[in-house]
This record gives sequence, C-alpha cells and structure tokens, in this order.
Amino acid sequence: MLLELGLFLLSAAFNHGRRLIQQLIQLQLANRIRAEIIGKALTLDLAYFEDSDFYDRLQNARRDGGYKPVELINDTFLIVQNSITLISFALLMLRFSPWLVVVLLATSIPSFIAETRYSERGFRLLTRRAPETRQVNYLSRLLTEDTAVKEIKLFNLGGTLLNRYTTLFDKFFEEDKSLALRRATAGFGLGLIATLGFYGSYAWIVWYTVQGKISLGDMTLYLAIFRQGQSTFQSILSAVGNIYENNLFMANFFEFLCLEPRMKITGQKRKLSLPLRGGIEFRDIGFRYPDSEEWALRGVNLIIRPGEKIALVGHNGAGKTTLIKLLSRLYDPTEGSILIDGIDIRDLDPLELQQRIGVIFQDFVRYHLPVRENIGFGQIDAMDDVERIAAAAQKSGAQAVVEELPEGYETMLGRWFHDGHELSLGQWQKVALARAFMRDAEILVLDEPTASVDARAEYEIFQNFKALTEGKMAILISHRFSTVRMADRIAVIQEGRIAELGTHDELLSRAGTYAELFSMQAEGYR
Repeated sequence: MLLELGLFLLSAAFNHGRRLIQQLIQLQLANRIRAEIIGKALTLDLAYFEDSDFYDRLQNARRDGGYKPVELINDTFLIVQNSITLISFALLMLRFSPWLVVVLLATSIPSFIAETRYSERGFRLLTRRAPETRQVNYLSRLLTEDTAVKEIKLFNLGGTLLNRYTTLFDKFFEEDKSLALRRATAGFGLGLIATLGFYGSYAWIVWYTVQGKISLGDMTLYLAIFRQGQSTFQSILSAVGNIYENNLFMANFFEFLCLEPRMKITGQKRKLSLPLRGGIEFRDIGFRYPDSEEWALRGVNLIIRPGEKIALVGHNGAGKTTLIKLLSRLYDPTEGSILIDGIDIRDLDPLELQQRIGVIFQDFVRYHLPVRENIGFGQIDAMDDVERIAAAAQKSGAQAVVEELPEGYETMLGRWFHDGHELSLGQWQKVALARAFMRDAEILVLDEPTASVDARAEYEIFQNFKALTEGKMAILISHRFSTVRMADRIAVIQEGRIAELGTHDELLSRAGTYAELFSMQAEGYR
C-alpha cells in the first residue's frame, strides 16, 4: 500500500509538472513561430505583398501555429510511453497465445488508416479555402473597425456585408459537417472490427477457461490486459495519425520560411559617396508588374543632377509612383538600369540605398502610436531625439498640430488604444510629411505631399520648399500645378513614357500636354 501510495503521488506530481511545462512551452513556441513568420515577411520584396497567393501562403503558415508544434511533442512522448506499456502487455499475452497479440494489432489498424486518410482530407480542405478564410477575416475587420464604419453606416452596407460573411461561414460549416459525418461513419464502421476482435478474443479466453486450460484468475488477467492493450495500441496509432496530420500543417509553415526575396544583390556590394556627386540616371527603364503583360513604364530616360528639383506630372496610373518604387528598390526594373553616382542600384545594399532616400507616399501609414514615434520612425535611430523631431515637425507644419494635443509629442494618435486622439486627414499628412523630413537624406521624394492639407498650410510648406530641400535632390509628384511649377524641371509622364521635359515656362510655350493640363486647372480658379 505504501508503495502504491508513493507511485500515485509521484504520478500526480509528474502530471502536474507535465501540464505546467506544456503550457509554458506552448506560450513560448507560439510567440516564436509568429515572430519567425513576421521576420520572414520582413525580408520579402514588395511584389509578394501585392500577390494574393502570398497571403494564402501566409494564412496557411500561421494557422494553428500556436499549438500544432506542442501537439507534435506531446504525441511523440505519448508514443514512447504507450509503447513501453504495450510491450509489457504483449509479453503477458504471449504466455497465453501469440495469436492474441496478432489479433490485437490487426483489428486496430483499419480504423487508423481511415483516420489518417480523413485527417489529410481535412488538411486539404483548410488549405484549399485559405482565400475564402481571408475573405471572412476581412469582412469581420471591415464590420468591426473604425476605418470603414462611417461609410458602412451611411450607405447602410452592414446587412449586405454581414449576409456575405454568414454565407461564407455557412458554406464552411456544410463542408466541415460533410467531412465530419463521413469521418464518423468510417470511424464507427471500422471501429467495429476492433470491437469484434475484442469479443472474439474474449470468447476464446473464456473457452480456454471452461476447458480448464487456464484458471479463473488468468482469464481475468488476460481479458484486462487485452482490453488495455487494445486501447493502448489504438492510442499509439492515434498519436501517429496526429503526428502525420500536424506535420502536414507544419509543412505549410516551413514552406513559407523557404520563400526567398526575388531581388538579389548582383556582384559585390558597392558604397555610395558622401555626399552624392553624380546624381541619378534612369537609363532605358521598362517595367511590368508581376503577372502583368502591360508595361507600366517603357523607355524612360531621365537624369537628375545633384541639388536639382524634378516634378513628375501626369494622369493617375501613368507610372509616376512606379518610378519612385523602382528608385527606392521596392521593385527591380524589367529592363534598363537606375544609376546613382554611376553605380547600378542593384549593386548597392538595399538598406544603405533606402537610408539615403526620404520618401512620403500618398498612401502613407497612420501609426496608432505616440506622435514622437509617428515622426521619429522616419529615422529610427534618432527616434528619441526630441529636438530633431520638433525640427521635422516645424518643416512640415505638424508643429501647430502637436501644440493642440494634450500631451504634446507623447499623445497617442488614433482611436484604437486608450486616450488616443484622432486627427483629420490633413493633420495626419502633416505628421507623415514630418516623418520624411526626419531623415537627413540626400534624395527627397514627395508623392502628393499636400493632397489633404488646407490651402494655407500648402502655401506655407511650399514657400519654404527651396529651403527645405536645399542641397538635396528632390522628386515631387503632384496634380497641383501651383506646386510643381516650383521645380527646376518638370517631366510629363504619359502611358509609361516621358512625353515632355522642361521648365514650367518652356512647357507652357510648347503648348503640349502640360500646357493643356495647366490651362484646364487654371480655368477652375477664374
């Protein structure tokens, strides 16, 4: 009794310890896997993030990533544990008959095969509907986050979008129910084989007892170990099936980690001079977006001299922002090359290149973080330099916005977190513009930098435009001709090509596309 009590207490201690360790491992492993996925995503090119297949892979990689690896560990140890138990049972059953061991093993395998097959079908089903799962998640966010709530309410879209959400959910339920019913039916039918095997062995053992070949105590022993042996073997097979199923899910994770950036650094990394002396040259640039047959840019040749301000104008979709993406090496040109100081940017370290360029895109990010970080992110290693942040805010006009906030630069922006303050679109743009000025870059790119600010703020910014870009090469994209006329030269982009190039006065005198667009805009102010 004392020995049994000691074993019981030891077993209880082991079980509690195992659960504690399992919980700790699961928390650590889940965070590690999420970090691995995010870390891999950070190394990939922009082209991946504009491809829906990438998001399907991402969905499959992080699905169940928090607990599948822990299940693999648990099932491995469970197999070891149950194998030791099964071996001891098998040795006892061999005393009665080797055939009893054969029956135990043979009757349990059909159910295992069925479970494994349906596990694979379940995995294929979840993998196949990754795009629809992402759509469900998107609809859920759309209906519950602040970015779309005003329009959804005003246009009464809630019912329509919710119906679309529930339709997809009902479709998932029907697919899952069908698979579950077939799995349960197969499991029950093949499970009968194990049941028949048990009762057949039961009858055999009882027959031997009636004939006096074994004692009543032996009969009780063999019945008990056969029942427990069958249960133990089924547990082993179930664990093997779980390992197979979990490995299928983990394969998606490792496949995602094997993705490689498409843009490579050719040859040996080269260094840019400080300061830049040779300017920027776009040489016969042609570019097509992945999986597209249309040229976004074709035959573009443009030289930007040190300290020169260039404005890009043209219709939406003409290729202005695409040109900036190529210069920032978010994409590589399909043909041609971009040279800075005579060095092909493909021979430069992308981090060094991007450090020399300050960019504010028209679809800038609104970080739901303090103002200091919203601006400081422009130069991450100077994020705590309050004087530099204030100077950047002064240049962009964001200083006046900050002065009205209750905690100044430490005020939380946005409504997602406690004590957050929402800004108007124009105020957000000033903060984003400050982020660009935060970086002491020699190449400054402003993509529609004042599209959402009021007329007075725009006037103040561009009154100081020359001073703000002194000694820098600046590329300005804007639809406002009052802005672009401040540039040294203006390039008109049409259908992916540079159609006109010159100063404001030169382009007006040519009476071409620029003159036509300028006149149309000017007409609206008369």
